[in-house]
Amino acid sequence: MAVKKLLVAVLSLIVFLLPLSAQKKKQASGKEPLFGKALASYPINSRELSGACFYLVGGHGGPDPGAIGTYQGHKLHEDEYAYDIVLRLGRELLMRGAKVHFIIQDKKDGIRNEAVLKNSKRETCMGKEIPLDQVARLRQRSQKIDQLSAKDKSNYKRAIFVHIDSRSKGKQTDVYFYHAPGSKQGKRLANRMKNTLQRKYKQHQPGRGFNGTVSERNLYVLRNTQPAGVYLELGNIRNSRDQQRLVLENNRQALAKWIAEAIVADYKGK
Repeated sequence: MAVKKLLVAVLSLIVFLLPLSAQKKKQASGKEPLFGKALASYPINSRELSGACFYLVGGHGGPDPGAIGTYQGHKLHEDEYAYDIVLRLGRELLMRGAKVHFIIQDKKDGIRNEAVLKNSKRETCMGKEIPLDQVARLRQRSQKIDQLSAKDKSNYKRAIFVHIDSRSKGKQTDVYFYHAPGSKQGKRLANRMKNTLQRKYKQHQPGRGFNGTVSERNLYVLRNTQPAGVYLELGNIRNSRDQQRLVLENNRQALAKWIAEAIVADYKGK
């Protein structure tokens, strides 16, 4: 009789503990060494981008630093800030269950929190040396994206190109979003991004205003890349006010997070 009671008690305890063990189920996670040691491991918090594939490209890199601004006596190089934002964006997408390819890579930098990001020429196109010639450089990126895209079975593929423009010397600019002529998918994603940033700035910086625009632009990488793409200009690295959008780590992170949220909205509305 005592043995029977003991068995009943043990079985009852097992039944009670089963829900607890289910609750303690290990959270899904991933690892990307490009993020640096501190952030290489990341949690997969949702699957809202499961089935989506992204090709992320930081502007310039390697022998070409892009536009150069001056901040408190230090040089700000476009390629370093574009790359940092690309890494942050990629991490946000991975945490939502997406597949992400980082086309331009620097195995040493990782995600950095400093205001002034040191320039280097280490960047490669997924391990291949980046050509100095502009056309060859752009062709290399487009071809790499298309090679990867041909192997990816995802039904939602997007290429994101990140730059920090300086066409208007010293002039403050907002975020510009470009898509290839006639690209309905690119235009829709660009508008999602613009609308999301407009809403976020209104929420977090009331009174700031937002003058970002969406337009067609006949750029090589948009014209010659198979997946629909959006080319982002995140400001003017030579303007002192725009520089605040870049040198503050929290601002770089906010931009990445907001762009990711816009991508989620576009994916769900596909």
